[in-house]
Amino acid sequence: MIMCAKMWQEIQSVNFWRAVLAEFVGMAMFLFVGLGATSTFESQGDNDPVRIALCFGLAIATIVHCTAHISGGHVNPAVTIAFFVMHRITPLRTMMYIAAQILGSAVGTALFKVVSPSSVNSRLGPTALHESINPVQGLLIEIFLTFQLVWTVFATVDSGRQDLKGSGPLAIGLAVILGHLSGIRYTGASMNPARSFGSAAIGGTWDDHWIYWVGPIIGGIVAAVMYDWILDPKAKWDRVKKCGTFEYDQAEGGEENRETVLEVLPGNSVNNKDDGN
Repeated sequence: MIMCAKMWQEIQSVNFWRAVLAEFVGMAMFLFVGLGATSTFESQGDNDPVRIALCFGLAIATIVHCTAHISGGHVNPAVTIAFFVMHRITPLRTMMYIAAQILGSAVGTALFKVVSPSSVNSRLGPTALHESINPVQGLLIEIFLTFQLVWTVFATVDSGRQDLKGSGPLAIGLAVILGHLSGIRYTGASMNPARSFGSAAIGGTWDDHWIYWVGPIIGGIVAAVMYDWILDPKAKWDRVKKCGTFEYDQAEGGEENRETVLEVLPGNSVNNKDDGN
């Protein structure tokens, strides 16, 4: 009953729906901008992996910067699920964020298809395994690439750190760039199930698509558990016990999730309570 009451409070909150919309818009823009780097014009030859890495990395840094104070700037189901497992966000918010991210990815890809000639990007930048990579290898690569990304996210959003002076969104963007530079020739370096879904749904390429859900989700959860339970200097046994319950409060997420998750990035401060009710 308590959980149902909290869910009802979330549903009534304008800020909750604003956060869901931010995840939708952020993901749509991420796909639209990122897929532009995957286009190949005759004068340019093959896709340049550095160009693609920089485009996706800088895109996510920009979008996280724009949405962090609204939704937490997840823009990735693997990140959202990792936050859920660590009780940073509620089940309802998790489901709505993922739905918004998936829909946003499809819309962003469809919009890009409208403006992009099929001659330069007919498949809409699908993430695919290299012909020399088998599915198990691809799965492991996506696990490790997403691990380093979500590990960076959790290290960046650690509100107890006093040593971070630079840009949190840029740090996350650099992790995306690193993942692409390392793995784009192997798996396409998805690290984001919704990113792969948009290209698959609109471009029609579903080969080994399960890898781009299972790998990032496993990698994200392992990274979150390792940071929150083991590597964080403030890690306590209470965090482990709490994840075995269904309690969501202000300290770990709950209906005040917008404020809690937004302690996230260095330099951010959220002084207003839920002003949308």
